[in-house]
Amino acid sequence: MVAQHLSVSTSDRERLMGQRGCVLWFTGLSGSGKSTLANALDAELHGRGIKTVLLDGDNVRHGLCGDLGFSAEDRHENLRRIAEVAKLMADTGLVVLTAFVSPYRSDRARAREIIGPERFAEIYVNTPVEVCATRDVKGLYAKAQAGLITDFTGVNSPYEAPLAPELTVASGTETLTQSAAHVLQWFDAFTTRL
Repeated sequence: MVAQHLSVSTSDRERLMGQRGCVLWFTGLSGSGKSTLANALDAELHGRGIKTVLLDGDNVRHGLCGDLGFSAEDRHENLRRIAEVAKLMADTGLVVLTAFVSPYRSDRARAREIIGPERFAEIYVNTPVEVCATRDVKGLYAKAQAGLITDFTGVNSPYEAPLAPELTVASGTETLTQSAAHVLQWFDAFTTRL
């Protein structure tokens, strides 16, 4: 299969958009605060006039990935699809925020490769599993511990923490305001290097 040549380049689209496209990949356990943090960053950047889009794990599974479950194979495919969609969006000049557990290092490395390492940033929302379980309004941790849910990351399925993320946020010890300020400060420095 040969890709179709496009007359309008990524650089052309970014110039028209007035910004460089990139993907901020928030990863962490369920309940770590990655969606809440990505949402807060999305609102702040929108307020600054930066054009963004937020891809959240729960929302994407209702549509694009509604046919997938939570087995290792389905998780791999879910994240491959997300990476491909995020790349297309970043190619238009959007700042793409993604919030997915994405438990395997290999999947996050593949996402980086698909999107391009120069415009991909892994943000690890590092929260102890005990704290995540206390935030669990759906009761998923309790169900997984009781054996009612299999393949639940952090209980009966592994989470491979990033070895060298671009940013680590200590969501378990910081307030949302502190974490958001931390990410915003980092984002300003990151985008100057794009």
